[in-house]
Amino acid sequence: MLTVAETFPRVWATVRPLPPRAVTLATAAGRVLREPVVADRPFPPFDRVTMDGLALAYAAVAAGQTVFRVERTQLAGQQPKPLRDPAAAIEIMTGAALPPGTDTVVRYEDLDLVRHPDGQCTATLRVPPPVAGHNVHPRGSDCPAGTVLLRPGTLLGAPEIAIAATVGATTLGVSARPRVAVVSTGDELVPVGRAPKPHQVRRSNALLLAVAAREAGAVARVFHLPDHPATLHARLPPLLAGFDAVLLSGGVSQGKADFLPGALRAAGVEELAHQVSQRPGKPLWFGRYPGGAVVFGLPGNPVSTFVTYHRYVAPWLRGVQQPAALALPAAPAYATLAAPVSFAPALTYFLLVRLEAGPDGRLLAHPVFPNSSGDMTSLPAADGFLELPADRNAFAAGSTWPLWRFAA
Repeated sequence: MLTVAETFPRVWATVRPLPPRAVTLATAAGRVLREPVVADRPFPPFDRVTMDGLALAYAAVAAGQTVFRVERTQLAGQQPKPLRDPAAAIEIMTGAALPPGTDTVVRYEDLDLVRHPDGQCTATLRVPPPVAGHNVHPRGSDCPAGTVLLRPGTLLGAPEIAIAATVGATTLGVSARPRVAVVSTGDELVPVGRAPKPHQVRRSNALLLAVAAREAGAVARVFHLPDHPATLHARLPPLLAGFDAVLLSGGVSQGKADFLPGALRAAGVEELAHQVSQRPGKPLWFGRYPGGAVVFGLPGNPVSTFVTYHRYVAPWLRGVQQPAALALPAAPAYATLAAPVSFAPALTYFLLVRLEAGPDGRLLAHPVFPNSSGDMTSLPAADGFLELPADRNAFAAGSTWPLWRFAA
């Protein structure tokens, strides 16, 4: 039987970056960037005013001047016009380009503005600016033109999409989405919309895996195959050839109706791992179809399915969406046990936990104990699981362990 430390490298060794695709900016959210996004001009592209107030020449302030005639008003978006009189000022708004001949902005709160009946306006400084350039965001101070703003491998969210829009990128090169076939097996399973008989259950695991895979960036389709060897032998090969990954739920243990391992071998899938010293998830099966999909045979119990998905499948799905140079396995976070835990078997223990930020800044992990690995109702109470090593059976409160979150 393999250990977790032996199994995961076998999974990771099959990661191959998927090809890039061009998508519109409006559809790029949630995708992984495959090309650099570069500043097409300095940022900010002009000397940007950061406060509503008065733009003036600091030299006049340095010479002792405190009262200024206001030549005109300039709004954000208007083309700046030079200050005609160096002893005057321009009323200006946040976001406007600093007019030529001025170098400093005094905010409204630091001056008295008087509008005269003849239409003229004067301003008296109550708090003079301390230095030239006050309340001005200088051109190019964020970054010069040519700066790489987003690097390949970046997961595109709202801020990244905004940055791409700022540089005028109407399309982006992103990783293709992994194509995933989610296959449930078992004659005891019925469609979700059908009332099950007392000895039957609905096909919830397949939906669980399909949604999780989509959250990780995949395009997932769901299939159901009965526990009939002839049907498995006929219907598995097209899935193996037509998808990047096949996720099987159930049928990989050692029961009399667990025909999948034999059917996979008969189809030409190379078995790379079967039976892992872990709980939950001991029956895990993993293999590779030459020129086609990798195959994850996940246990049929819901908790086992979800835990092994996050420990093995989710990292693989994220890995194939990364450029080759960045295709490194994601390191787990760490959390601190909030209560002592005992576990006697010499197996790696995936302990469900609820997370809480402690007052001292530590991430506390409160154990969640399902009634069994089939207790799906326990999953919403858990935020992830700790990976506890097999070489000990007592885990003290306050000890820190690797954490795998239930998140894409």
